[in-house]
Amino acid sequence: MSNREPEHYVAPVEDVTVDVDAVKLKERKSNLWLDAWRDLRRRPLFYAAVIVVLIVTLMALFPNLFTSVPPDKECLLANSDGSPTAGHPLGFTRQGCDIYSRVVWGARTSLSVGILVVLITAVIGIPMGAIAGFFGGKLDSFLSRVGDIFFSIPYFLAAIVVMSVLSAHRNVLTISLAIGGFAWASLSRILRAEILQVKNSDYVMASESIGRGRMQTLLNHVLPNSLTPVIVSLTIALGAAMVAEASLSFLGIGLPADVMSWGRDISEAGVSIRTAPMSLVWPSLALTLTVLAFIVLGELIRDALDPKARARR
Repeated sequence: MSNREPEHYVAPVEDVTVDVDAVKLKERKSNLWLDAWRDLRRRPLFYAAVIVVLIVTLMALFPNLFTSVPPDKECLLANSDGSPTAGHPLGFTRQGCDIYSRVVWGARTSLSVGILVVLITAVIGIPMGAIAGFFGGKLDSFLSRVGDIFFSIPYFLAAIVVMSVLSAHRNVLTISLAIGGFAWASLSRILRAEILQVKNSDYVMASESIGRGRMQTLLNHVLPNSLTPVIVSLTIALGAAMVAEASLSFLGIGLPADVMSWGRDISEAGVSIRTAPMSLVWPSLALTLTVLAFIVLGELIRDALDPKARARR
C-alpha cells in the first residue's frame, strides 16, 4: 500500500475568474436641484411658460427691438379706434395711439412693479420668518403677532388706501411699496413653517456642536435648506403683483396717465368696447398670458422640487 499523497491541481491565477457582488452606484450626479431640472425639461408646459417670460422680459428691457412707434407721441384722432394697418398690426386706441406699441411698452411697467414687489416682500418676509422660526420663544411670539396683523389686512385694500393718500406721488416705486409693504406676511409664514422642520435636522445639531453660533448656523445651513418654498412663493407673487398693479391702474388710483400700463389701457378701452373691442382684448391678453406664465412656472417648480409629487407622476 503506497503512502504517496494525491496530487492537487492548482489553476493559474490568470485563468481564475471571480464574480463578486458589488453595489452599482449611479454615475451621474444627483441632488434636489438637478433632479428638479431633469423633471422640468421633460414637461412641454415649462418651455411654453419660459418662452412667454423671456419675450415679456425682452419687451421690458428692449422695447425698441419690437416696435419703433412711440406709444404716446404719434396719437392722431383721425385714427381713433382704427383697424390694423401696415406698421400698426393691432390697430389704434380711442385716442388714435398704436395698440401694439402700448402693449410692448406696458410690459416694462408691469414687470418693474412685479420685480420690485418681490424684492420688497423678500427683504421683509425672509428675515421675519427666519428669525421667528429659528430662535423661537418670545421673539417668535412677537414677530408672529406682527405678521398676523399684516396678514389680516388684505394687501390690495391697503394698497388702495395708500395710493389714495399718496395720489400726488404716484409712480412705480410708490405702488410697489404699497403692494409689497403688506404682502410679505404670507411669505414669512411659509418660511417660518419650513424652518421649524429644518432646524431639527442632524446637520444643524452638528453645526452647533462644533461651536458655531446660532446666527451663523441659521445663515449657513438652515436658511439655504429652507428656501425652496420661498422661491416658488416669490415666483407666484410676481404674477399676483402685476395683477394688483393693473387693477389699481384700472380703478384710476394706480400709475399716472403718462406711464404706460396695461391696466390703464384696459380701463380706457372699456368705453369703446362695443365699437372697438380689440383695443380692450390685446392689453388684457398680454396681462393674462404674462401672469399665467409666471404662475404656471411657479407651480411647475414647486412640483419639480417635491420628490413625492415627482413620484406620483
